[in-house]
Amino acid sequence: MGGGVVAGFVPPPYPYDRLDELRAVADRFDGRCVDLSVGAPSDPPPPEVVTALSTSNAERGYPASVGSPAYREAALGWLTRRFGIDTGETALAACVGTKEFVASVPHYLRLRYPSRDTVLFPAISYPTYAMGAELAGCRAVPVAVDHQWCLELDSIDPDDAARALCLWVNTPGNPAGGLEDLAAIAQWGRDRGVPVFSDECYIEFTWGADAGASILHHGAQGVMAVHSLSKRSNMAGIRAGFFAGDPDLVGYLSEVRKHAGMMVPAPAQAAAVVAFNDDAHVDAQRAVYTTRLNRLRELFSTYDAEVALPGGGLYLWAASPDGDGWALARRVAEEMGALASPGEFYGPSGQGHIRVAAVAPDARIDLLEQRMAARRGDTVRK
Repeated sequence: MGGGVVAGFVPPPYPYDRLDELRAVADRFDGRCVDLSVGAPSDPPPPEVVTALSTSNAERGYPASVGSPAYREAALGWLTRRFGIDTGETALAACVGTKEFVASVPHYLRLRYPSRDTVLFPAISYPTYAMGAELAGCRAVPVAVDHQWCLELDSIDPDDAARALCLWVNTPGNPAGGLEDLAAIAQWGRDRGVPVFSDECYIEFTWGADAGASILHHGAQGVMAVHSLSKRSNMAGIRAGFFAGDPDLVGYLSEVRKHAGMMVPAPAQAAAVVAFNDDAHVDAQRAVYTTRLNRLRELFSTYDAEVALPGGGLYLWAASPDGDGWALARRVAEEMGALASPGEFYGPSGQGHIRVAAVAPDARIDLLEQRMAARRGDTVRK
């Protein structure tokens, strides 16, 4: 820049934009690229949700930033009905999906606690935890994970804990599907005065368990659970979620967000009420994802990749046989016409893996199976 102005923050390339070259490779196949890179649902939400969205008659007025009474009541009712959580001492407020919440929380917390400057997050995790810290001018400090991809709390430096604005935990985890010990994490935070934010957007898709685990099962003091309808109800385009937990923390964030104009659109809130009150569509979706995960595991195992079914979530976390995630992502683009995410997107120590999202329609997975069957028959499409 001219005039002696020194450039400050320069946004890095958005991770998934870095896949454009591989997408072009996969597009060479008949039927084009089968996108397994982004966890964007492909299945429809319940028709009643779409009806509520289009008939709410709520378009003209400004919606409440914290969510309408009906929205908050439906969200609290879902927590109680689905997970047996006692919400008596829990405050709750709406957020515009959860990605904006994850990205903005460090900024708001630093305004409240200017002497603290550190955000702790899993070393293998959703990239927005680290980016939220960076956008707030904070230190983004990754926390080591164990062989099950769960937090190693003992690895956190006491000096980092003393400076921490918050600790993020994600369970079931993205990308590796780990299931965290939330009781231990909540206690760790309380012992050190560090708020724990538990991103639980995949809670309905906890495999091998009757119900998902929430940090709110261990009380609300000093903790926050963050939830979204994006995955649960195939409503990523609606941008509706909530945060719930410690009343003091919910109250503070609600007031700041009100000033920032963070509001879930009123028609979206009406649709969300219908979605929160219905569990049948989620049970059906669980079965769909279970089948897709198993089908994709079989496909990707043909690459001599170590592919385990996750403890929860919508992703396979596949270890490349040569330790190079980008190389494996290129192979599946070239040989199967599929687009997967290199594990590097989720932290430097993930570079030997790829993440495979089980969100493509069944017909697209059929296509991958047909391509691989053709390849085994020496009829590879060139």
